[in-house]
Amino acid sequence: MSKGSINVSVENIFPLIKKFLYSDHEIFLRELVSNATDATLKLKHLCNIGEAKVEYGQPMIEVKIDRDNSTLHIIDQGLGMTSEEVEKYINQVAFSGAEEFINQHQDADGIIGHFGLGFYSAFMVADKVEIITKSFKDDAAVHWTCDGSPEFTLEPSDKTSRGTEIILHIAEDSKEFLDEYKIRELLLKYNKFMPIPIKFGTRKETLPLPEGAAEDAKAEEIEVDDIINNPTPAWTKMPADLTDEDYTAFYRELYPMQFDEPLFHIHLNVDYPFNLTGILFFPKLGNNINIDKDKIQLYQNQVFVTDEVKGIVPDFLMLLRGVIDSPDIPLNVSRSYLQADGAVKKISAHITKKVADKMASLMNQNRADFEQKWNDIKVVIEYGMVSEDKFFEKSDKFALYPTVDGKYFTWAELTEKIKDQQTNKDGKVVVLYTSDVDGQDQYIEIAKEKGYEVILLDSPIASHLIQKLEQSKENVTFVRVDADHINNLIEKDEVKISKLSDEAKTQLTTAITETIDNKSYTIQLEDLSASDAPFIITESEFMRRMKDMQQTGGASMFGGNFPEMFNVVVNSNSDLASEILATESKEEKEALIKQALDLAKLSKGLLKGKELTNFINRSFKNIK
Repeated sequence: MSKGSINVSVENIFPLIKKFLYSDHEIFLRELVSNATDATLKLKHLCNIGEAKVEYGQPMIEVKIDRDNSTLHIIDQGLGMTSEEVEKYINQVAFSGAEEFINQHQDADGIIGHFGLGFYSAFMVADKVEIITKSFKDDAAVHWTCDGSPEFTLEPSDKTSRGTEIILHIAEDSKEFLDEYKIRELLLKYNKFMPIPIKFGTRKETLPLPEGAAEDAKAEEIEVDDIINNPTPAWTKMPADLTDEDYTAFYRELYPMQFDEPLFHIHLNVDYPFNLTGILFFPKLGNNINIDKDKIQLYQNQVFVTDEVKGIVPDFLMLLRGVIDSPDIPLNVSRSYLQADGAVKKISAHITKKVADKMASLMNQNRADFEQKWNDIKVVIEYGMVSEDKFFEKSDKFALYPTVDGKYFTWAELTEKIKDQQTNKDGKVVVLYTSDVDGQDQYIEIAKEKGYEVILLDSPIASHLIQKLEQSKENVTFVRVDADHINNLIEKDEVKISKLSDEAKTQLTTAITETIDNKSYTIQLEDLSASDAPFIITESEFMRRMKDMQQTGGASMFGGNFPEMFNVVVNSNSDLASEILATESKEEKEALIKQALDLAKLSKGLLKGKELTNFINRSFKNIK
């Protein structure tokens, strides 16, 4: 047996490791299982190229709990180490990395492994660690022991099988890691898709009855290894080898508590200029922009890294679910490091491009199906158009603009359809839209009577999308269908004929203003046709858009809350306008105006509370 002292200038480095890495102390298991996986895969490579003259076989990794001795064991059948390799990789390399970590990251929180510190994360939960290892070479097995001080012992071992066993003597303050449920939880979290089978205990399996078995025959139960991971998850396979059912089954494996089927998937498979695989799923989102974010899982070579992907995955794709796996994503570093990493930024840009290409492909392959799913995916698409310029540039191929009549147009189709009919006197194409088909029905019907198309833009970020389109597309403007009377929304060079003199109009305006007496309402007389509604309430496109943007966080620069401001558009050519002017009784005049205003409010959804109750009571009294 030999004893030695690890050459470190930081005295008793283990308490420092525990202190600085405590927030992520559970990651020790991921680190040790990842090391075991690496050792197994390296042996496979050496066997394949003929450098290892051993039988690779079907190796697995075993994780065992020994409660009686308060130990946790991680056992692999990989390369193993010789005595010299233990000295080099355990006593020198890892500890030099530990020193560098401590020196450079005194204030670090949760950064581990980046400097070769992975193995020593064991000392976050153990007060003594043993390594029993036998190399695939013919060297004798060795036994390394360290109790958390710079001293270690190294002696021969009677181990006869190839591979490495790590034994953690769990510290008193970490006894939770002797709990089977806790270890299973961690293995499923971090190692669920590791490429080598991981055994954790055994389970009972019922054998099928042979053909012709007696009716009262009982099926035999046998005990088998409980392999808790899936070494070949769907994203590691080629898309051509998978069916739609395979993708759905994998979705269920990732999200066992989700009951909706995904709408469709995007299989990522890139080997240049970086390596990237993965599968993204579009869930049914509707208009919910806050649904279950952080549902994309980030892996490095099938090792779970994080599901907090903000800054790594483009914001708009955080609404999706799935897996991204890349060896170019650094393992065991902080999320802020990931977000600043150049390779990660390139990956983010590529994923954006891949999603855009997939959308265009789906649209081309089966437009009817794509249209049917539009309402469930539009939030992601519109969010991407607003937040990612590259995505916006490609969006003309797949972004849809549905009308209130259920027709779907691309941008080119829409502008071609409306350019003649909906071009105003200034030569701008006016896109009429609604955000509430039922609430704005009156205004929609008036527009349709004119032969205009009204599109539906009702997602939470519609106001931002409209602004982006107006800035990016030439000679186009958007107005919500209830922003003004239709004649003013799309102004034409038409001569307006008025039944009233200027003096009568002044009298009418005065009477209505005095009766309403509310600073939130501005009176606006219009010479409309006799068939148009006598009173219509509209809301300025600019003011309403600012309010919408403020609610979604886009107009905070203006400060404060935007006031409720409405226009009362009065049809001066209506019979009601003439009747108001002809009524001599001030009381009757006010009653007509209030009833007309309340009807307009009712149509706009503004009549509530006492005003609604008074209107109903008054209306019943007027029924004769």
